[in-house]
Amino acid sequence: MMASPAPGAGARPLKIAVFAGDGIGPEVMAEAVKVLKAVESRFGLAFELTHGLVGGAAYDATGHPLPPETIALARSSDAVLFGAVGGDQWDHLPLHLRPEAAILGLRKAFDLYANLRPSVTHRQLLHRSPLKAEILGDGVDLLIVRELTGGLYFGQPKGQQVYEGVERTVDTLVYTDAEIERVARLAFDLARARARRLCSVDKANVLATGRRWREVVTRVAADYPDVALSHMYVDNCAMQLIRNPRQFDVIVTENTFGDILTDESSTIPGSIGLLPSASVGAGGLALYEPIHGSAPDIAGQGKANPLATILCVAMMLRTSFGQEEAARAVEEAVSKVLDLGYRTPDLLDSGCETVGTVRMGDLVAAQI
Repeated sequence: MMASPAPGAGARPLKIAVFAGDGIGPEVMAEAVKVLKAVESRFGLAFELTHGLVGGAAYDATGHPLPPETIALARSSDAVLFGAVGGDQWDHLPLHLRPEAAILGLRKAFDLYANLRPSVTHRQLLHRSPLKAEILGDGVDLLIVRELTGGLYFGQPKGQQVYEGVERTVDTLVYTDAEIERVARLAFDLARARARRLCSVDKANVLATGRRWREVVTRVAADYPDVALSHMYVDNCAMQLIRNPRQFDVIVTENTFGDILTDESSTIPGSIGLLPSASVGAGGLALYEPIHGSAPDIAGQGKANPLATILCVAMMLRTSFGQEEAARAVEEAVSKVLDLGYRTPDLLDSGCETVGTVRMGDLVAAQI
């Protein structure tokens, strides 16, 4: 994915669509916006933030979780910051009207074909990881690239049918070579910018799509002689993420496997309140979203951890806007606040000061 150039003197502002959503989404998004304003001030950047409705909040206001106005706003923007959607009060709705349909609709509308999920430990919080110290060593820094718009979740036919007089339910796993190749090239590009190691995960010993996945990724590798490619079966990869996660730099895999492996890897840092993600597409638009969901049980209590959403800002600055210095400044600010001993309730440590959502955002912004 190509980053946009930094705005120079007289250039138009970088347009960001802000979709806070439901639950703790508005709370953590407010702190991300606070950090963006601090970045704007320090680095002389110009951001134009436009807020829109999505998820349950959009359904309540318009009767649909992803109204046309929201899609139009995203289309006119350079990047999307997304909070969270969902809550018990909308669980009775049909699937196409539930808040979660909004994120699926945005992926489809903008062909957001790859999800980037880093799993990075913070040295101040290594003890919170469920993995032993000898496994973590000095920390884990891996990135999973998940194909997002193909495979089992979208293949046809799908659903209930009658075959030879027997009722059955079908999901179809299908990939085109083009779908595999584009996500593989993205993963190789990302690996090239990191430690130049890419592990492609499949089930080539059982699935025809897995064998073709491996063939296409191997073919693409010829264009990246500087990146070391390895292959691994998904069941082994699930084990290796726990046994020795430091062996990985970048992992690329198909949709269903990626869904499972990213959730597994998210446990390594010790809190899902620390992890950002990005969904990127062929058209240049990217959507940045914390992985923690709407957490309705703590919504409105001021104790949600905003760091994942703040780190989404860093991902956006780096990936969409090419602002490496600003991205590092956000990440270093988060690290400094942790150094100073501030923790939200999900990171509670003895000897540290517990702070709420707003205070944590203030602290990070002040460091920037």
